[in-house]
Amino acid sequence: MAASSRGLSTPFRLKLKRVEESPLHNHHVIELRKRRRLFTNSDCRIRCCRSDSLVPIRRATGSGKSVEKAEEWSFDRKKSPHRVRIQATPAMPFASPQSSFVSKQEKFYPRCTPRNSGPQSRDTPPKRDTGIANEKDWGINLLNENVNESGTNEDDSTWYRESGEDLGENGYRCRWTRMGGQSRDGSSEWKEMWWEKSDWTGYKELGVEKSGRNAEGDSWWETWQEVLHQDEWSNLARLERSAQKQAKSGTENAGWYEKWWEKYDAKGWTEKGAHKYGRLNEQSWWEKWGEHYDGRGSVLKWTDKWAETELGTKWGDKWEERFFSGIGSRQGETWHVSPTGDRWSRTWGEEHFGNGKVHKYGKSTTSESWDIVVDEETYYEAEPHYGWADVVGDSSQLLSIKPQERPPGFYPNLDFGSSPPPPDDEPPDLLSPPSQ
Repeated sequence: MAASSRGLSTPFRLKLKRVEESPLHNHHVIELRKRRRLFTNSDCRIRCCRSDSLVPIRRATGSGKSVEKAEEWSFDRKKSPHRVRIQATPAMPFASPQSSFVSKQEKFYPRCTPRNSGPQSRDTPPKRDTGIANEKDWGINLLNENVNESGTNEDDSTWYRESGEDLGENGYRCRWTRMGGQSRDGSSEWKEMWWEKSDWTGYKELGVEKSGRNAEGDSWWETWQEVLHQDEWSNLARLERSAQKQAKSGTENAGWYEKWWEKYDAKGWTEKGAHKYGRLNEQSWWEKWGEHYDGRGSVLKWTDKWAETELGTKWGDKWEERFFSGIGSRQGETWHVSPTGDRWSRTWGEEHFGNGKVHKYGKSTTSESWDIVVDEETYYEAEPHYGWADVVGDSSQLLSIKPQERPPGFYPNLDFGSSPPPPDDEPPDLLSPPSQ
């Protein structure tokens, strides 16, 4: 289950392909089967859920004509007991370099480019469902001297660039560079900040924050961080990466937010996850997923996603799997609620005994049920496809950060208190909280 490619898509046209006979035939009445569906995941193979008519974001071309552009927001492939796979090509706001949302912003780039030594904006709206980029993709290049400069371009757009160094207790050091610019009337602007931090405990951090706004009112923000530190309880080296991204339409009630994180330690313990939210006018959707590997063969994976429309239609899908040495279980639920409050759901489960036998069971609100034992090879991923050795190999710039020299005989103060509470999962100033 790759953390770099999971996603929750927006409304789209869909094609259904049955890959295996489902015990559910015509007992479950699907509403408005000619209409579009709000989200899908080829990993989880969502079944039997469709919504009311959904209208994709419309984009204006350079000629002023309104067009719809379909883009691909796909999930990772992942084995799952679900029986129907959905393949779709949704309309995707803020996501494609070829979309007019980006091309409009590209018109602004020349106005951010000074004639001499000023910075040129590399800021673009973030793409959805791209996970956590490697540090080499960010191009962080901190200046070695303090800089404070600004300028005006030929079209009267302005730019600035600043850099500096902050010092604090226990050898804290932060080197940073800020830059940005805006158009003459202030309708378009961009900002970018890079930093690296370190102290005498061995803590190292590399980060970027970027934001922008165009003349149509579309806005975006994203940040990325990479941290190396020593775990206060196990004394093992730990490396953590995270990213947050957000985009919002200036002309419609539409936008999206996502948060990704990855945590690794030197003995193979790994945790990965993502939380995502989105809205397109009257439709909203949410997704959460996680993976946990203890480094000794135990694996936990889970996904929970749901969506709703203002008309009252709601639907979702969730599953969980736990395995160790070929023995484990999978279980999940698919559900749907109509605008009149009628609810349909199907629950299912699998018990894997490690000897080639699998107990499969399930039931639904339409009175279907099954309870069988079959001969089936058990498949699960006992180790992350991207682990400690991989992330260390991709973090050369973080590892090369040079902290200040520590005086002889000095021992930094260490705080062994409780860990801080996790950050709020709700997106900043974008979407209302989910409801089911």
